[in-house]
Amino acid sequence: MERPKRRRYKDNPYFLIYDEKENKYYVLFKDGQGVINNVEVSFAIYDVFNCSELHDLKEMNEYDNHIEHLELDEESIYERTKNKPIQIDDEVIRKSSYEELMLAIKQLSETQARRIKKYYFDEKTEYEIAKDEGVAQQVVNRSIKRGIKRLKQILKK
Repeated sequence: MERPKRRRYKDNPYFLIYDEKENKYYVLFKDGQGVINNVEVSFAIYDVFNCSELHDLKEMNEYDNHIEHLELDEESIYERTKNKPIQIDDEVIRKSSYEELMLAIKQLSETQARRIKKYYFDEKTEYEIAKDEGVAQQVVNRSIKRGIKRLKQILKK
């Protein structure tokens, strides 16, 4: 039985297999002629290959994370915040009728209601709202998230 699939380095030429019934370990690979070989190995050898794969996976993840961040500039970060994917919370609100939504928004604090209206109806980003109000973007983010949570509670009733 092959262990659970994990992301592998593209040049990794082998697969690791553990047979539970026979309690045996195998390395499956193609040789130079393209013939598939299945070689039984000891647990120690299997573990070395497994650790090597885990190390490769760690390296690939670190590389992907750091390279992406190196390539991001302020404009691309801004675009990400502007064009973010639809969240489940947003979908709940969108499916509510306009009247229900307006009544629910009136039950929020003045600040939350104002920020949610700017964010969803005026289509301003959290950064723009924060700049307008002279607060940090994180403050606006938390306020909107709490407001959405409260709206969900109100609309569920």
